[in-house]
Amino acid sequence: MRTSIATVCLSGGLVDKLHACAAAGFDGVEIMDADLVAAVESPEEIRALCARLGLTIDLFQPLRDCEGVDDATFADNLRRARAKFEVMRRLGASMVLVCSNVGTATIADPEVAARQLGQLADAAAEYGISIAYEALAWGRFVDDYRDAWNIVERADRANLGVCLDSFHVLSRGHDPAGIEGIDPAKLFFLQLADAPSLDMDVLSWSRHHRLFPGEGQFDLTTFLSHVLRAGYTGPLSLEVFNDTFRQTDVTRTAAHAHRSLRWLYNSTVRANGQLDAQVAPPQPPHAVDFVEISGSDLSSVEQILDQLGFDFGGGHRTKAVRLWRAGEASIVLSEEPRAGEPHIEGIGFTVTDAQAAKRHAVSIGATPRFRRTRAGDAELPTVSAPDGTGIYWSSASTAESWVAEFEGGQTSEIDSLHGVIDHLNVALPWHEFDEAVLFNIGVLALDPGTSADLAGPYGLVRSQVMRTRDGSVRLAMNLAPPTAPLQPRHIAIRVDDVIAAAERARRSGLPSLPIPDNYYDDLHARFGLDDEFLHLLRELNLLYDRDANGSFLHFYTPTVGKVFFEIVERRGAYDGYGAASTPVRLVAQEDRRAG
Repeated sequence: MRTSIATVCLSGGLVDKLHACAAAGFDGVEIMDADLVAAVESPEEIRALCARLGLTIDLFQPLRDCEGVDDATFADNLRRARAKFEVMRRLGASMVLVCSNVGTATIADPEVAARQLGQLADAAAEYGISIAYEALAWGRFVDDYRDAWNIVERADRANLGVCLDSFHVLSRGHDPAGIEGIDPAKLFFLQLADAPSLDMDVLSWSRHHRLFPGEGQFDLTTFLSHVLRAGYTGPLSLEVFNDTFRQTDVTRTAAHAHRSLRWLYNSTVRANGQLDAQVAPPQPPHAVDFVEISGSDLSSVEQILDQLGFDFGGGHRTKAVRLWRAGEASIVLSEEPRAGEPHIEGIGFTVTDAQAAKRHAVSIGATPRFRRTRAGDAELPTVSAPDGTGIYWSSASTAESWVAEFEGGQTSEIDSLHGVIDHLNVALPWHEFDEAVLFNIGVLALDPGTSADLAGPYGLVRSQVMRTRDGSVRLAMNLAPPTAPLQPRHIAIRVDDVIAAAERARRSGLPSLPIPDNYYDDLHARFGLDDEFLHLLRELNLLYDRDANGSFLHFYTPTVGKVFFEIVERRGAYDGYGAASTPVRLVAQEDRRAG
């Protein structure tokens, strides 16, 4: 697989973009005309830089609105094209993209379009250049890849073929199966982009909301399967117009982009039964094994865990690390002088094959992470998530092995909390959200679940749940408005009796997050709860939700640094997260933060 990317996907100047593409592992680039025009370097200097970086120039993109016009307009278009062909000669680019006419076309006749593209191809041939013709989804007369192929067939030039773009095909709902009917020798280029499902005009959708593969709702695995079965042998290239990616760090975005291509290719190969022995399959997690909290002073976190009813599981025999357990829920506290405020540092997952999980992660671009161990310590393969969080894996058959590293633990069965980690709630800044979605899909093999927009004190908060199909692992990702402060992350522990857990915590002196009386008046109006039960909820600051499948009760601890805890109980087959209560929680936390 050869990989390529359009420079329009990235921020910065052309030289910075090229360095970032090479560092990320791309084989080639599509150079946008606007990037070259704005560069102080000459085409010859850009050509030399690409050669030093090991990048091929796979495509040049300067030509728009060429075909379907009157003879006078076409003559001027041909003059314009020859000037760009001369630039391409200096640049060392041998293929140019020609998009279907969206602005100046006046003749809806495929014969005219074929004749003019043929003449354009003849001029390009004088410079050793091939033309890849692409049907734009908003093209004036040509907006379907099948129409573009028809015109290319009519023109019948050796250096004229088609460019397929997943956005232009899938955004219009065109069936990609027809790609397999195109002459493979005429499949000149492939551009890939994902996108969310949006109800808006296709031009704005394309220009502002494309995503890297795996981050949207397009079925790119099926699309790419059709392209590969058709006989395409060129590079897999990304063309993603996105306002966020044009503002984020160029090196990180390029690495993110390359990871998306590797994930898509691996997924497509597996979907077609063409298993590659060098590519380990993904390892869906069975459960959250532990959550690691780090900080320079974790005494307040330990106090909360003790008040909740966690048992002290002992201190690590060689490190400043302590273990607290509540049944199957394990919290590892790592205290380091320069670690700052308490925060979630790592997440451990149990999988069938921990080493295979890491191999798969590294194969699609995850960064391996070193874990300091001593003789006798468990081996936990580790990588870093894009935000720096450590991801650890342990094989299901040896999930308890690392626990033996902790000594001096105590158990108080009489008043202990027993539960499992129900979900983790992870807040992310606006420019890291899509990258995290791709990581959770590609590396952790989680599926996108429900998504909702929730009202917060600083605007709407977008919540996207990523989960295993059986719900044993759930990550709720929150995207706050760009100007809002980043929310703390939290760990939700599921218990069988949340009322008993709340009463135990109160007896131990743990202050719960105060919930306003207006919330309980609203609960009474919505659900018609009896007075005794409503009084109990109010007294214990419990939140409540109910649907046709069951109900959900939960409460929150105070926030310490950048982390807090939630204790939840699911009754019946309730599968949500109490979303209707989230605005109340966010305001209550903001009130507490503000004093």
